[in-house]
Amino acid sequence: MERELLERLLVGNDEASVAALAALRCGGSHVVWDGTAPAEPLALTYGRRLRRMRRRGIETMNLERAVELLGRHQQPVRLGQIGAADGSWTFMLFLNEDGSRLIACTGVRRTRN
Repeated sequence: MERELLERLLVGNDEASVAALAALRCGGSHVVWDGTAPAEPLALTYGRRLRRMRRRGIETMNLERAVELLGRHQQPVRLGQIGAADGSWTFMLFLNEDGSRLIACTGVRRTRN
């Protein structure tokens, strides 16, 4: 997916969409994968990730809301990812089936080993 199209999709005013857009505009990497996945299993998977991140004290953005939105979404979704140029954050994008609309965006702070 073209960077410019992805920028247009990240028009939300939630913290994760704003931060993902900033990361993209500052030279972050991006990918939107071909194919789709059912939303319900993704909601369950990301719900488990949310609980694990909380237990470990890892900072997230909008993860709880993304799980909620995926749980209500009845159609397949496309997945995308934006990585901040400095490696500090990774953002997951959940798009509608044809990639024309952002359903949810979430971010996780990357830990340094």
